[in-house]
Amino acid sequence: MLKAIFFGFHGVIINDDAIHPQLISQLLLAENLRFDPDEYQERYLGRSDRARLTSILQTRGRFVQDDYLDGLLRKKAAGYSEWLRSQPKLALYPGLDDLLYQIRSRHYITAIVTGAQRADVEEVLATAKLTDQFSLVVSASDMPVAASKPAPDSYLAAIDQLNLLNPELVLTPQNCLAIEACFAGIEAAKAANVPVVGVAQIYPYHMIQRCATWAVDYLNEIDFDWIAPRYEQGSNAATMEEKPAV
Repeated sequence: MLKAIFFGFHGVIINDDAIHPQLISQLLLAENLRFDPDEYQERYLGRSDRARLTSILQTRGRFVQDDYLDGLLRKKAAGYSEWLRSQPKLALYPGLDDLLYQIRSRHYITAIVTGAQRADVEEVLATAKLTDQFSLVVSASDMPVAASKPAPDSYLAAIDQLNLLNPELVLTPQNCLAIEACFAGIEAAKAANVPVVGVAQIYPYHMIQRCATWAVDYLNEIDFDWIAPRYEQGSNAATMEEKPAV
């Protein structure tokens, strides 16, 4: 039985992918280091800021202490907050409100499982008045670098924490559904044995389809009338293409 829905954040809830490489590029420039956009796209999309910066700096011969890295992360968070405040309208993905309505009507538990910093997530949710839509946030601020997506740790932590908050759930990975847009997030969910809908909001559909349990182009194509029975049947091997035309 489907009981809980886990959302990624960047690329799923908010369309902010362009600002992150800009902010990291600014941090590297201040360190007299070069930013490589192709490297970022291939290796770091979907990973936490701490994991990204640690790896980027190490590949350039910089091995920094945690307190120094914390300072860089604070600068990036400040830049992200400034960017948010400068936006005339928050760039939430279309279909999010309707999807959350579907979830509420079915009484599923919701959580955000993300490589974003907690401050970023909380500011976006507060600005969008969505804070009360999610029972839990597991962020990069809560996990060590080694547990960053694509490792499954953040998903497993979310399940454990929801079971502590709601012991009657008896939640297992097979009762959960992840919604992800990045390969690292999809890999993390699958490594935790959580079925995942990949949303083609960052990568093309055909690329998402290859690695997700199910794939859609947009959030408003996620249909729980079709997905929920797959959990009752105990099968997660179907694809969205098997959904009959309506």
